[in-house]
Amino acid sequence: MHDIKAIREDFEGWKAALARRPLSNEVLAEIARIPGLDAEERALKTRRQEAEAARNAASKAIGAAKAKKDEAEAQRLMAAVAEAKRVIEEAEAEERKVSKALFDILAALPNIPAADVPDGMDETGNVEVPPSPASGGGAGGGGADAGGGGADAARFSPPPQPSHRKQREGVKDHVALGEALGLMDFERAAKISGSRFVVLQGALARLERALAAFMLDLHTQEYGYREVSPPLLVRDDAAFGTGQLPKFREDLFALEEHWLIPTAEVSLTNLVREEILTEDQLPLRMTADTPCFRSEAGSAGRDTRGMIRLHQFRKVELVSITRPEDSAAEHERMTACAEEVLKRLELPFRRMLLCAGDMGFSAAKTYDLEVWLPSQNTYREISSCSNCGDFQARRMNARFRREGAKQTEFVHTLNGSGLAVGRTLVAILENYQNEDGSVTVPRALREYMGGVEQIG
Repeated sequence: MHDIKAIREDFEGWKAALARRPLSNEVLAEIARIPGLDAEERALKTRRQEAEAARNAASKAIGAAKAKKDEAEAQRLMAAVAEAKRVIEEAEAEERKVSKALFDILAALPNIPAADVPDGMDETGNVEVPPSPASGGGAGGGGADAGGGGADAARFSPPPQPSHRKQREGVKDHVALGEALGLMDFERAAKISGSRFVVLQGALARLERALAAFMLDLHTQEYGYREVSPPLLVRDDAAFGTGQLPKFREDLFALEEHWLIPTAEVSLTNLVREEILTEDQLPLRMTADTPCFRSEAGSAGRDTRGMIRLHQFRKVELVSITRPEDSAAEHERMTACAEEVLKRLELPFRRMLLCAGDMGFSAAKTYDLEVWLPSQNTYREISSCSNCGDFQARRMNARFRREGAKQTEFVHTLNGSGLAVGRTLVAILENYQNEDGSVTVPRALREYMGGVEQIG
């Protein structure tokens, strides 16, 4: 949510910053209404308050007039009270109407991009940046036969090239691998639930569970995140608080009185809604492994094959609540935590700084981590880590009080995937595939797989 006081102080500057996002003419027309609605709301509030003051003064004076037996004055004052009451009710009704109109406009507007976010209207404006050195380094992974190439300093290892296949056409995608193993079934899933669902069985089901356990252990035992098991169903105000409503209503699965979470970000971030934290509680770091549910309404025709874009998938989410001055450093730390998962799995990836036009609705700055998929000969997103500033906190009224201070401040919120479990499974299948169709289990996962070193 946007700070109306900041908008009032520099409307043109605020509008110019927001215009770095792709905005339709209809949205620009709504933005142009903001100063007028703000002025009208304040004028109505002043009118109401003046009428309330007049009513209170007249009410007190009535008793004095009656004590003096000045019936004419008492009648005049009672008429003044009645008129003030009429003005109050009229102003209140108009104020509610104008306030709602202003609120609805502000609630539908995305966050302002941070100053260091590059310009651009779509993914072509994204910029590749180096992964964090704090989270480790080393050679990238792949199957037992993985080869190499000249490493790019902005990436964690070059894309691997299996030595037994020198052409992209010879590399199997995760669907072909999973179905050949008899452990990935889209056909039966479609019978049960329709398209964009999958059934994993046997070693692949265990691999999915192992990935989630490995990620949670890493984040909780080494990086200080608190594991949470949150609700999967949320109410309107929770979905509004993190920015899913009203803009992304069509992307959510709706029940009678709840929404299925599209990410655990919604549940975890809302744990601090309408609360005032103490300064020593911050930073607050949480992680959860949950199913996520998305209608994919805006992705018709995209990634219809395989596990890249499902209606139901598992994800290990990271959420941080911080002081304003700490959120930039926390953003780097969170992204490094997500990178470390990929590094320990020895999967090649790169970090992308998203441009203003490609960021999510609530984000002020976003890093995407993209993992190499040899079957597609490209990198694909596996994690987004975003600093939302105080945008979500204003929608949730989540605040903190500094030690010794009387006033409260809005916290800053951050969220990221650490990682998307299904996409990580896809990356392992494709990067660790062997010539005979088997898949080598990454070293970091073998203890979670009961010592199994190969799926075949």
